Amino acid sequence: MSSILDEIYAAKRLEVRARRQIVSPVAIVAEAGRAPKPRDFIGALRSPRDFNSELRTPRDFNSELRSRRPAIIAEIKRASPSKGDIMPGLDPATVAREYVEAGAAAISVLTDRHFKGSLDDLRAVRAAVEVPILRKDFIFEPYQVYEARAAGADCILLIIAMLKEGELRSLCALARELGMATLVEAHNEHEFGVAEKIGTGLIGINNRDLHTFVTEIAVTERLLDGYRGDAAIVAESGIDTVADIRRLDKAGARAFLIGESLLRGGTPREKLGELMKAFEGEGAHK
Repeated sequence: MSSILDEIYAAKRLEVRARRQIVSPVAIVAEAGRAPKPRDFIGALRSPRDFNSELRTPRDFNSELRSRRPAIIAEIKRASPSKGDIMPGLDPATVAREYVEAGAAAISVLTDRHFKGSLDDLRAVRAAVEVPILRKDFIFEPYQVYEARAAGADCILLIIAMLKEGELRSLCALARELGMATLVEAHNEHEFGVAEKIGTGLIGINNRDLHTFVTEIAVTERLLDGYRGDAAIVAESGIDTVADIRRLDKAGARAFLIGESLLRGGTPREKLGELMKAFEGEGAHK
């Protein structure tokens, strides 16, 4: 029986093949070369937003100036294959500006059509805000990496569940060559081990199983139990409340990718502002 990820991957291969007929590989490489200089995605998460009281790994990431606010990667996400429409009428540029006003460190833009997203959404966000942007999609070949850079992405998501180790290394190397960061995403112990092995500086732990779309926030806690590496950890999916952020922070997450809970109800600035406000006025110890 095929999983949701298998179905998306099969459709994505056909989609990319069709896009290559519209914009040739030679043309997309040239577009990427003309794109504005990438913004520092990892630096945006590192600079002073870490609200923790203790120095925990990753050591270099945590040793810099710290403040009382968490590093939030706020997501532009129109819909979900499992839950349908999230924010009808969403305008990417408007929502991105609202996120930044509320304190987002970076913006994630879902560009996959299964989530009703597109590269036009990413372009609109790039033009609207100054913070770094993550292209969140199902990326498996170099064409998509060049495509991301051409559209203005500063970081790309690479999902270990759909890539062989050699493919992962190759795509990471290409992203570095283009000046982009890579958020390498794991969901289980094996995938987390692969992320550590390739030495990426940014590891995402997705609390949602992409084969079943079941979400369990304890996934981050389990994978970080005993972790002593230097990668910056981004917790993804199932993060709805201040308590969730505190819980994942305690486990060792250094940044938090949040989308659906901010968008439902149509008030993303207010929702993110409420999360940020909860950490204001805290002393060195919680």
